Amino acid sequence: MPTSLTLSDHLAGLRAAVSAFAAHADRAGLEAEVPTCPEWTVRRLLAHQGMVHRWAAASLRGERVEAEAFEREGMDHPDPIGWLRAGAEGVVAAIEAADDDVRTIVFLNDAPPPRRFWARRQCHETTMHAVDALSASLGRRPRAADTWIDPLLARDGIDELLGGFLTRNHSRLRCEDPTTVLVVPTDADESWRLDVSLRPAVTTRRTSAREAGDDEADVVLRAPSVALYLALWNRSDEVEATPDLADLWRSQSTVTWS
Repeated sequence: MPTSLTLSDHLAGLRAAVSAFAAHADRAGLEAEVPTCPEWTVRRLLAHQGMVHRWAAASLRGERVEAEAFEREGMDHPDPIGWLRAGAEGVVAAIEAADDDVRTIVFLNDAPPPRRFWARRQCHETTMHAVDALSASLGRRPRAADTWIDPLLARDGIDELLGGFLTRNHSRLRCEDPTTVLVVPTDADESWRLDVSLRPAVTTRRTSAREAGDDEADVVLRAPSVALYLALWNRSDEVEATPDLADLWRSQSTVTWS
């Protein structure tokens, strides 16, 4: 399995993220700007996440829906935070009700089976957007210490990004000069090697930090798990990188709804 977390772990992470999302959105106010999502307000953030929850639940149930209609509903709803909570309850219910062998869309490389995939994906989707709500309440990009995120969940989210998203054929992460990036959590005995070139990136998991091989890398990102999680998902500036890598990462590794 590409993840060591269980279905229950991912659903618990999803529920924790929804609680944090609602609290920080309420504290920030619906019209507050979101530093980690330029040009977005908290209201739009809530509408987007609520749409994704409803779209994911419909996908698990085998239903065809208009995702944009959900987002419009969220933007116009008189209680966007309550609407977010309802959508989260709906996707959790859909995941719990799905058969282990349910057939539905899975759009990442090296992904677990569909039911497990959707629990994992919605856990990290919701966690990152809850961090966006946190940034709105703080008025700045957050640091790891500002969050509620468990390091084990953070490492799972790093793995999903590096192994699932950035290795896809249509990932935009490319560079003319082949570059090797090592991602090394300082609070765990594991690491990832990311080889970036003009072809889709190749990610190699290392089961031991001692296998990281700093001398074979062009760039080494070394920090606690949660700090790396936020930085790699472009939510924090806490982890230092060379200017060239930082610019490349921000411009080409961003995951967007399409």
